[in-house]
Amino acid sequence: MVGQLSFFSAEARTPAKADLAGFLCGPGQAVSFARGTAARVYTELRDEWRLRPLKQACAERGVTTELCVNEAGTHFVRTPFRTDLTPLAARWLDGTAKTVPSDFELNGAVLRVWALAAGSWMESAYLLGLDPNAPQTHAPLQNALLASGLPCTLVGAPALRVTGRRRLARLAELVGSPPQGVAMSTWPAA
Repeated sequence: MVGQLSFFSAEARTPAKADLAGFLCGPGQAVSFARGTAARVYTELRDEWRLRPLKQACAERGVTTELCVNEAGTHFVRTPFRTDLTPLAARWLDGTAKTVPSDFELNGAVLRVWALAAGSWMESAYLLGLDPNAPQTHAPLQNALLASGLPCTLVGAPALRVTGRRRLARLAELVGSPPQGVAMSTWPAA
């Protein structure tokens, strides 16, 4: 028996640049340039395995990425400055501070990018990493997950913790199958 895809599943939607909000749900950042005529998104690359699927997710949306290293030796995946990323940055920035848009609705495609950028297992729970420098985003993202049928708890990593067989099955349904090269042990599953 083949299950029906949810309308909100990542695999049921055409990839869009707005899906890169998944970078921003986690510890990623958006930066505007030239008075808001161009923008880029980037996120810290906490694990080497994330590079290829993040590059692929961006490529599916017509956006190239590059790997960079800052002075402290931290690796980042970032897009170039692009005019077509300005709407995303404008929605997520209040000046230079990251904020969750008031009308933000979480779907499977955004969740998929978020899991690629900052998802991980801890014991029997799946954690979706948050931005430690933007605590004002934590409660709105927790509410967005709740509205998507994923009640979760905020934990000190900071991250949103999804537990329970039904909730984990819902998360797995929304994010879809793991991208090529991503180990099942790192991907949401029931």
